[in-house]
Amino acid sequence: MSDAQLDAYRQSIDNIDTALICLLAERFKVTQAVGHYKAKAGLPPADPSREAEQIERLRTLAKSAQLDPDFSEKFLRFIIDEVIRHHERVREQV
Repeated sequence: MSDAQLDAYRQSIDNIDTALICLLAERFKVTQAVGHYKAKAGLPPADPSREAEQIERLRTLAKSAQLDPDFSEKFLRFIIDEVIRHHERVREQV
Protein backbone atom coordinates (compact mmCIF):
# COMPACT_ATOMS: atom_id res chain seq x y z
CA MET A 1 0.00 0.00 0.00
CA SER A 2 1.48 3.31 -1.06
CA ASP A 3 0.61 6.62 0.50
CA ALA A 4 2.02 9.55 -1.47
CA GLN A 5 1.80 12.01 1.42
CA LEU A 6 3.53 9.62 3.84
CA ASP A 7 6.19 8.87 1.24
CA ALA A 8 6.83 12.61 0.81
CA TYR A 9 7.18 13.09 4.58
CA ARG A 10 9.54 10.15 4.78
CA GLN A 11 11.64 11.49 1.91
CA SER A 12 11.98 14.80 3.75
CA ILE A 13 12.97 12.96 6.94
CA ASP A 14 15.56 10.96 4.99
CA ASN A 15 16.99 14.18 3.54
CA ILE A 16 17.19 15.78 6.97
CA ASP A 17 18.86 12.66 8.43
CA THR A 18 21.44 12.79 5.64
CA ALA A 19 22.17 16.44 6.41
CA LEU A 20 22.45 15.70 10.14
CA ILE A 21 24.98 12.93 9.56
CA CYS A 22 27.04 15.11 7.22
CA LEU A 23 27.00 17.98 9.73
CA LEU A 24 28.04 15.67 12.56
CA ALA A 25 30.87 14.31 10.44
CA GLU A 26 32.12 17.85 9.76
CA ARG A 27 31.79 18.76 13.43
CA PHE A 28 33.83 15.72 14.49
CA LYS A 29 36.53 16.53 11.92
CA VAL A 30 36.95 19.94 13.56
CA THR A 31 36.79 18.61 17.10
CA GLN A 32 39.39 16.01 16.17
CA ALA A 33 41.71 18.85 15.14
CA VAL A 34 40.91 20.59 18.44
CA GLY A 35 41.84 17.40 20.29
CA HIS A 36 45.23 17.24 18.56
CA TYR A 37 45.82 20.92 19.28
CA LYS A 38 44.91 20.49 22.95
CA ALA A 39 47.16 17.44 23.29
CA LYS A 40 50.15 19.25 21.76
CA ALA A 41 49.50 22.38 23.84
CA GLY A 42 49.12 20.38 27.05
CA LEU A 43 45.52 21.50 27.52
CA PRO A 44 42.94 19.27 29.23
CA PRO A 45 40.56 17.27 27.03
CA ALA A 46 37.50 18.83 28.67
CA ASP A 47 36.59 22.48 29.19
CA PRO A 48 33.62 22.54 31.59
CA SER A 49 33.07 26.29 31.30
CA ARG A 50 32.95 26.13 27.48
CA GLU A 51 30.62 23.12 27.68
CA ALA A 52 28.26 24.98 30.02
CA GLU A 53 28.25 28.01 27.71
CA GLN A 54 27.48 25.85 24.69
CA ILE A 55 24.70 23.98 26.46
CA GLU A 56 23.07 27.22 27.58
CA ARG A 57 23.46 28.74 24.09
CA LEU A 58 21.91 25.71 22.43
CA ARG A 59 19.10 25.51 24.98
CA THR A 60 18.23 29.09 24.05
CA LEU A 61 18.38 28.25 20.35
CA ALA A 62 16.19 25.21 20.92
CA LYS A 63 13.57 27.29 22.69
CA SER A 64 13.49 29.81 19.84
CA ALA A 65 13.20 26.94 17.34
CA GLN A 66 10.37 25.37 19.37
CA LEU A 67 12.49 22.32 20.16
CA ASP A 68 12.50 20.82 23.64
CA PRO A 69 15.57 22.36 25.34
CA ASP A 70 15.96 19.28 27.57
CA PHE A 71 16.18 17.09 24.48
CA SER A 72 18.70 19.43 22.86
CA GLU A 73 20.82 19.42 26.02
CA LYS A 74 20.81 15.60 26.18
CA PHE A 75 21.76 15.45 22.50
CA LEU A 76 24.58 17.98 22.93
CA ARG A 77 25.80 16.31 26.13
CA PHE A 78 26.07 13.03 24.23
CA ILE A 79 28.14 14.74 21.52
CA ILE A 80 30.33 16.56 24.04
CA ASP A 81 31.00 13.35 25.96
CA GLU A 82 32.02 11.61 22.75
CA VAL A 83 34.32 14.50 21.79
CA ILE A 84 35.98 14.41 25.22
CA ARG A 85 36.47 10.66 24.87
CA HIS A 86 38.19 11.27 21.51
CA HIS A 87 40.34 14.04 23.02
CA GLU A 88 41.41 11.74 25.84
CA ARG A 89 42.38 9.06 23.33
CA VAL A 90 44.42 11.57 21.29
CA ARG A 91 46.14 12.81 24.44
CA GLU A 92 47.19 9.24 25.31
CA GLN A 93 48.78 8.89 21.87
CA VAL A 94 50.87 12.06 22.11
